[in-house]
Amino acid sequence: MTTDKIQMLDRTVAILDSFSLDQPVQGVRDVARKTGLSSSTAGRIMAYLKDLGILNQDPETLSYMMGSKPLAWAGIYTVTSDVRALALPIMVKLQDKTRETISLYVLEGNERVCVERLESPETVRIVARVGRRIPLYAGSAGKIFLAYLPDARREEILKKVKLVPLTEKTITSLEELRANLQKIQKQGYASSRGEWVLEAAGVAGPIFDQRGQIAAALTISGPSQRFTGERMQEMAHLVKESAAEISNELGYYPAIKAR
Repeated sequence: MTTDKIQMLDRTVAILDSFSLDQPVQGVRDVARKTGLSSSTAGRIMAYLKDLGILNQDPETLSYMMGSKPLAWAGIYTVTSDVRALALPIMVKLQDKTRETISLYVLEGNERVCVERLESPETVRIVARVGRRIPLYAGSAGKIFLAYLPDARREEILKKVKLVPLTEKTITSLEELRANLQKIQKQGYASSRGEWVLEAAGVAGPIFDQRGQIAAALTISGPSQRFTGERMQEMAHLVKESAAEISNELGYYPAIKAR
């Protein structure tokens, strides 16, 4: 990044930091005085931030206030923080039962990101690096997001994604992927074997927020040789159970159908 770009970023952050609960509405001169910028520089940056939806401007007074985009960012931070805090005790219990690697993923853009993980105590284990971004079409957690996202959002992703093979077992057919997603919706969990790490297998369950929308994915993963057919079913039951428990902690209670 060039010096000019760093300077512009510093100035932008200073402008945003000048807004507070005590002074949520400000004019260009107010911001310039607080930040030490010239009025012309502050005004130019604030106009650009308005175009991006980061600031709003009152058409009559020409004063600025925070726009809707920071609110959306705050929502992402809140959900992620809440999920991690509420999920961790349940993840610990799940690892005690399975002795495998337990991971928590959230959706960022068109990828999944690991935000928490507990590594297996076994000598041979799967390591999930926190912060790692992984495509949605490969692996159990990614397919959970695709299966439970709103239809329009899922179709938006599938139209853009290129099903590049990460291993010889990666799903590279859109038709096969769609069929797999339908199966996941019916059974309530996703499984994978060698789709993004050839020697790894895993199962994932969906975590829903209080609105019933997919908020995160919980996974159990380990070496393929430990995930036999019978044990895979056992793991699937446990991950569904734990994911549902976290969903309850987030305020999600599925509607009980009348008998």
